[in-house]
Amino acid sequence: MIWLSWRQFRVQALAAAVALVLAAAYLVYLGGDIRDAHDAYRSECAGRAGCAETQARFRAAYESTLLFLAAGLGLVPAVLGTFWGAPLVARELEAGTHRMVWNQSVTRGRWLLVKLLVVGAAAMVVTGTAAALLTWAAAPFDEVVKNRFGTFEFGARHIVPVGYAALAFTFGTVAGLVLRRTLPAMAVTLAGFLVFQFLFPNFVRPGLMPPERTTLPMTAQAINQARSLGSIGGGAVVGGVRIPDAPDAWISDLGPLRTADGRNLDERRFNACLDSPPRAGATGTFGDTAVCLGKLRLHVAVAYHPADRYWAFQWAETAVYLALSGLLVAFGLWRVRRRVT
Repeated sequence: MIWLSWRQFRVQALAAAVALVLAAAYLVYLGGDIRDAHDAYRSECAGRAGCAETQARFRAAYESTLLFLAAGLGLVPAVLGTFWGAPLVARELEAGTHRMVWNQSVTRGRWLLVKLLVVGAAAMVVTGTAAALLTWAAAPFDEVVKNRFGTFEFGARHIVPVGYAALAFTFGTVAGLVLRRTLPAMAVTLAGFLVFQFLFPNFVRPGLMPPERTTLPMTAQAINQARSLGSIGGGAVVGGVRIPDAPDAWISDLGPLRTADGRNLDERRFNACLDSPPRAGATGTFGDTAVCLGKLRLHVAVAYHPADRYWAFQWAETAVYLALSGLLVAFGLWRVRRRVT
């Protein structure tokens, strides 16, 4: 049964191997380039109190590329689930070839389980290898930028992508088992897993552990260190702040700007500082706007996770994915024994 499953899967395995070799060649080249740039960055910053400009150049040189690669790696499990998982059983049920195997000595449960193990293990190996290569290539960049908890970055580093691959593949296989048609199963797998990849990091991941909480005063200096002011809807908010005592922490929730009495800052006062602040000749990212807002004695409430929780989150999230995969496998075994004829 293992030999038969492998024989049916050999074309997909060969295509994946070729794609992995090409990806490895590019990532090894990119990793070497990043390391050369990182060495230059360190030598330029040696003995200097601050080198924000050099860091900004190093970040700008690779940020878009690595973000694109992380997003691409996030699609790999969805693609494998769609093109490997969904047709795995649905194609045989559609063509009726499953009856030939069942008329031999192979039980239905063993037939499904061997297919899941052989092809599922290949999906996890392909995704895990790609993730390991990207993690290695991006290591110097991650060390400088310290954004390992970013939505795309976290899902494309270390062991989490392996869990994603297991879940996407089992989801696709079970969808094919239930729908019994290849194309509908592929469509459901792709759409369903993409929705899951959006919902889990944004709504489930922050709650895997209880966060720490603090209040940050929004002085002119703190505002100048933020990444953004305002929002598309025009709210009085600040984005991309950092905690002075824990600059590498993951901020999972950031409240609106509040005044000293605890009330939300009025949007008119916020917009007045944003659009026409009093001229003070201030420098920095937001200049006079930061000075204007700093005089209002503002603060924000922050929920965050310290940087040393990174591996705890990696293991916890991977465990969730593997547990969900196990439940899908159990459901599939029950389904094929009782409902599939």
